Amino acid sequence: MSKGTKRAVLVGCNYPKTQFSLHGCINDVNAISGVLLNIGFKESDVNVLTDAPGSPVLPTGANIKDALNRMVNKAKAGDILFFYFSGHGTRIPIFQPGQPFKQDEAIVACDLNLVTDVDFRRLVNRLPEGASFTILSDSCHSGGLIEKEKEQFGGQHMTTTVNTDKPKPSKAKGKSLTFDIIHSAIDTAAGILHDAANVGQKIFGIFGKDVSLKFHPHYVDGLMVLDPLEEDEGILLSGCEANETSYDLVLENKAFGAFTDAVVNVINQHWGAGISNRNLVVEAAKILKNNGFEQNPCLYCSDENTNTLFLGGFA
Repeated sequence: MSKGTKRAVLVGCNYPKTQFSLHGCINDVNAISGVLLNIGFKESDVNVLTDAPGSPVLPTGANIKDALNRMVNKAKAGDILFFYFSGHGTRIPIFQPGQPFKQDEAIVACDLNLVTDVDFRRLVNRLPEGASFTILSDSCHSGGLIEKEKEQFGGQHMTTTVNTDKPKPSKAKGKSLTFDIIHSAIDTAAGILHDAANVGQKIFGIFGKDVSLKFHPHYVDGLMVLDPLEEDEGILLSGCEANETSYDLVLENKAFGAFTDAVVNVINQHWGAGISNRNLVVEAAKILKNNGFEQNPCLYCSDENTNTLFLGGFA
């Protein structure tokens, strides 16, 4: 891959003044931003969206997707694109006639407008040849956030066991927002708009063109197929498996995501050439286990990208 531009979109949602508020997600974004600037990203190519008081652009679902679309639209061969998210994740129950029940993964924007695995699949499929798109998500249910991406490393590959002598801190909070809570909020808003019974119709009615593709009529009705391309350049590093919890914690007056903190520690130990995608996940997983966390970080990507350098190596 030729040397190109490195661009990033970093999102942190603490959901302040809500019953599902978190504490460390904006701190996580600041930590990752510092890492990127140290490994060769230019500040002008790092777009940060948080829900901190006074933020000029809030991380709504529409704004997150707009930032990602603009990043992909600029991409050329050799470019390395990166999306980081710290906040709540959720699983969407999918009911299709004649199909077994399944749940799909999504991240939760500050306005509860979901960005789903299908949205990330579409972004990966739009990449120009020779560009790559890495996602690192510190959220619950983040395994599988790129639809139909291949899992290369997860809990079944992990040999390090949880350190039971070091239980996770009492102020650890799961970064999960159940779909029931989201659905309830949607029901409240949808009642103002119309009485549609289908949750997808309700979400589409509220967010309109800014809705996830998963709830768009063209996708729901099977008119749009989003299979992976043969040469897939999507890379996902998730804080946990699709059915697991990632943790936000407060320790010694510092709030942060357990997975993000582990990733930053590993990167700080590998200045110079860098570290492969797989080894970054493996080493971060060992830190989590040693610190008493049950969550299992995962790597999803093509076989070829498993051992390529994370974000193309470090400057």
